[in-house]
Amino acid sequence: MRPLVALVIFGLAFFYIATEKADKVKVALIGAAVMLVLGLAPGSEVFFSEHEGIDWNVIFLLLGMMIVIGIIKQTGVFDYLGIWAAKRSRGEPYRLMVMLMVITAVASPFLDNVTTIMLVAPVTIVVCERLRIAPQPYLIAEVLASNIGGAATLIGDPPNIIIGSRAGLTFNDFLVHMAPIVVIIFALFVVLTRFLFRKDFRYNPEQIAAVMALQEKRAIKDPKLLVRCLVVLLLMIVAFSLHSVLHLEPSLVALIGAGVMILVAKSDVNEVLREVEWPTLVFFMGLFVMVAGLVHTGVINTIGDWAVGAIGDRYLLAATALLFGSGILGAFFDNIPYVATMTPVVEGVVAQAPETGNALWWAFALGADFGGNGTAVAASANVVALGIASRSGHHITFWQFTRYGIVVTALSMGLAWVYVWLRYFV
Repeated sequence: MRPLVALVIFGLAFFYIATEKADKVKVALIGAAVMLVLGLAPGSEVFFSEHEGIDWNVIFLLLGMMIVIGIIKQTGVFDYLGIWAAKRSRGEPYRLMVMLMVITAVASPFLDNVTTIMLVAPVTIVVCERLRIAPQPYLIAEVLASNIGGAATLIGDPPNIIIGSRAGLTFNDFLVHMAPIVVIIFALFVVLTRFLFRKDFRYNPEQIAAVMALQEKRAIKDPKLLVRCLVVLLLMIVAFSLHSVLHLEPSLVALIGAGVMILVAKSDVNEVLREVEWPTLVFFMGLFVMVAGLVHTGVINTIGDWAVGAIGDRYLLAATALLFGSGILGAFFDNIPYVATMTPVVEGVVAQAPETGNALWWAFALGADFGGNGTAVAASANVVALGIASRSGHHITFWQFTRYGIVVTALSMGLAWVYVWLRYFV
């Protein structure tokens, strides 16, 4: 009975979030509160449990990067990049979208997709406002590109860090096994966007002429502050990239970087904290508690146990189930708590298949990463982008994002399955 109640509560909360019949932060908090009051979530353990609670690594990674972006924003560098991108693309909508997607996809494997979106989204909004075009299609395309590009490395997507830690897979392992299919899918995605967003491409010759006349260098308000901020950001990127050497969680790197940046910028802490997307952080906390309820009542484990029993020794079927199952389930649950919950289940399946074990891990990673594009709440980068868009006055609805995400997810998972089949089973 308890698992059914937890599932109903989560389903109702997801319905209200998806249909936007109520504010998503309120829905997440109410859903979390109901689960806690009914004893479906593990009480105070939600603040301490790694598998049945709030993932503070995600929360503090977001908090740290929000502070970093808030300080960098004061230098005017986003205006500079916005004018530069608009001039280089000459205002041609598709060319501009491709430029922004390539920047996002190249940065995501090394910064992680959440951090990349927090850096690129403000630039995109500035560009679109300069050109007087709607930024929503460009932001959606960037998020989809970030989730694809981030799948290429150990640190590019938070689920990969969880999988790599549990499976003993290195940065180079991910690069060798994940990067090839990521490059192929991203190239096809770039072509696909030409048709997906064709109705959204707007060309404003008069505004483009005005933008082409701007001097981007004049947008930099404080060159000395910019230099100091870029040095700190570069050191943070190096620390992110050396995760397997330094053994520092990305959240710690983000918090340390935020603290150092506040010191070197000599910023007013109150002003900096006003730039933090607090509603986004609270939404994630509520969502983590609701997922903890599904874990605590055994809903997720029941699904996993059923899958193990149904698969038996049919390992291609196991890879297929992991890839598509993770893609579908990951589209409805945030892929970070989903992966954290399902990793022990996958480990049990892998233990029965020592010869094809790594193929199952790659199928699991591909499904979870690409499933992050499925809906507006399927990955942290999605939620962050929607929060930034809303704060800037450019609201993106759940279905506005999801109608594109579903198409891209279906294409990605289909190609990923062919890749897994050809590389590991043929």
